[in-house]
This record gives sequence, C-alpha cells and structure tokens, in this order.
Amino acid sequence: MYLDLDWPEVVALVAGVLLTGSIGGILAGLLGVGGGIVVVPVLFWLMELLDFPSDTASHLAVATSLATIIPTSISSMRAHAKRGTVDTGLLKLWGPLVFLGALIGGILSRYIPGEGLRAVFGVVGIIVAVNMAIPKTLVLSDHLPASRIVNGCIAGVIGFISSLMGIGGGTLSVPTLSLFGYPVHKAVGTAAALGLLIALPAVAGFIWAGWDMPERPPLSLGYVNLAAVALIAPVSFLCAPLGARLAHAMNARYLKMAFAFFLFVTAVRMLMS
Repeated sequence: MYLDLDWPEVVALVAGVLLTGSIGGILAGLLGVGGGIVVVPVLFWLMELLDFPSDTASHLAVATSLATIIPTSISSMRAHAKRGTVDTGLLKLWGPLVFLGALIGGILSRYIPGEGLRAVFGVVGIIVAVNMAIPKTLVLSDHLPASRIVNGCIAGVIGFISSLMGIGGGTLSVPTLSLFGYPVHKAVGTAAALGLLIALPAVAGFIWAGWDMPERPPLSLGYVNLAAVALIAPVSFLCAPLGARLAHAMNARYLKMAFAFFLFVTAVRMLMS
C-alpha cells in the first residue's frame, strides 16, 4: 500500500527531500548544472521505496523535478543578473527554440516508457560527468555558430533532452557554450534563465501527459507531485543565491570533480534500475 510508513520513516523521507532541495539549489547557482540532476534520481528512488511502479516513478520524478526548477531558476537568474552575467542577446537567440523543444519533450513523455526516461538520464548523465571531470575544457571555436538555424537546432535539442531528464538548462547549455569559447560565468548565469524556459513548458506537457494516468500519489497534478514540490522548491529557492555567491568567490574545480564522480555513479545506477 502506498505511503504505508511509520512516522520515523516519514520524518526521514521529508528530511531527505529537504536536503536534496538545498543541495540542488546550491548546485544550480554554483555550477549551472541545475538542481534536477540531483532531484530526479532521489525522487525516483523515494517513489520506488514507496512501492510505486518504476514506470510511474520515473515520470513523477522527472515532472516534479521540473516543477521545482521554476523557482530555483528565478532565484538563481536574479542573483546572476545582479552581477551582469545573464546574456540577454543569447536568450533572444536560443530562448524560443529551447522553449519549443522542452514543450515537445513534455508532451511526448506520455508515449515514452519509464525505462526510456531513465536511459536518457543515465546516458546524458555519464557524458556530463566525464565532461566535468576533464581538466581542460574542449573548445571547438572561439565564437558561437553564425547560422541562426544551427543555433536553433542546438537550442531545441537542449530543451528537448533537458525536459526528458527533468533538469534545467545548465547541465547541457554550459558545456555546450564552453565548446564555443563562451565565458563560463556568463554561461552559468544565462543557463539559469534558460532553465526557466525549459521548466515552464515541460511542466505543462507533463501535467497534460499524466492527467488521467493511474497509480499516482496523492496531491498530484498530472505527473507533478505538489507535495514534493512544496518541500523542495522553497529550500532550493533560498539556497540558489548562496551557490551563485560561491561561484564568484571560489575555484570550483575540486567540487566539480566530486560532483562528477557522484553524477557518474548516479547515472550508472539509473541505467541499472
């Protein structure tokens, strides 16, 4: 029976979700990777602990993570904007296609099985972990492609994949921008704004996709569990500015290495689930 837990177990679960939200918020501001990279696997394992089917747990984890990204992105974006590291020109160039790609991903989630979502998270997670662990950033060019069509394709793919992973824009956009010699602080700051353009349409798509699906926990709107959002979103919102301050005050190399290891192990476990 779902939610058939003793009070100590409930307290432990709530504490774990709150801790996850705080770590996700700090990482969103610090590394631009988006809190979803932590929130999705934790929510998935919590849902399985509560005996929800793996397929349902995957969709709930991704959709709920996307909903928590909305306030986190706003908080992180405001903090970076105060430091002048949000590139409005890039937002105008990439924003519309990021939005469209995320909307398509959210809608198509209705037809993608849970193992498909976990496979996307696992494969991309491993690629991101390896990229973070590499000491020297690979640079293909010293500027973004001149073609608006190429930029649109890049943005659309980032939005689409991010929506299926339940993550903000930073996980994919920051390393992509780094390939074109884009300043890292501007990449992180702009990624926070892209996260909002991913989360809003993707959440709408997941709400539609799960509107009449059975075996969802109480207080769910489509595949978005409002109870988990209510726990995670506030602490993520409060912790994101802390991560932004740390990003401008420290060399995050060792932290990136530790997180890359964590992400690699998590991605492999998601693939094996």
